[in-house]
Amino acid sequence: MLETYRGTVYPWHCDHMEHMNVMWYVGKFDEGTWNFFTHLGMTPSFMRDNGRGMAAVDQRIAYQRELHAGDTVAIRTGVIEVREKLVRFFHEMRNCETNEVAAITLLVGVHMDTEIRKSCALPESVAAKAREHIVNYKLPW
Repeated sequence: MLETYRGTVYPWHCDHMEHMNVMWYVGKFDEGTWNFFTHLGMTPSFMRDNGRGMAAVDQRIAYQRELHAGDTVAIRTGVIEVREKLVRFFHEMRNCETNEVAAITLLVGVHMDTEIRKSCALPESVAAKAREHIVNYKLPW
């Protein structure tokens, strides 16, 4: 698995119950996603220059442990499946101090032509790079 994000839980990430709010889990996972896509070759400049994008069409999150202000987290990413137009991948968020899994998300990203707003084939170089990150991982669902 590839590390795609590392950061800290700040007090403003926490809700009235004093743990990180779900919107921040999604945000940190999203940052990991864009770092992962860049690693695959789907850089912001590639997408802008070629009229391409990625759309999330499915996402599931399993919350395993609470995170609190001051906790540091790392996200690692792996691939479950690569098809012509999509990548099914997951992120695992761990508390860096305890090494406990705080949350896992499973996503399906579809490659698309942003002009005509339709799905299209992943560039072969991107698909090949994604296949290098296929792992056998026990998802909680």
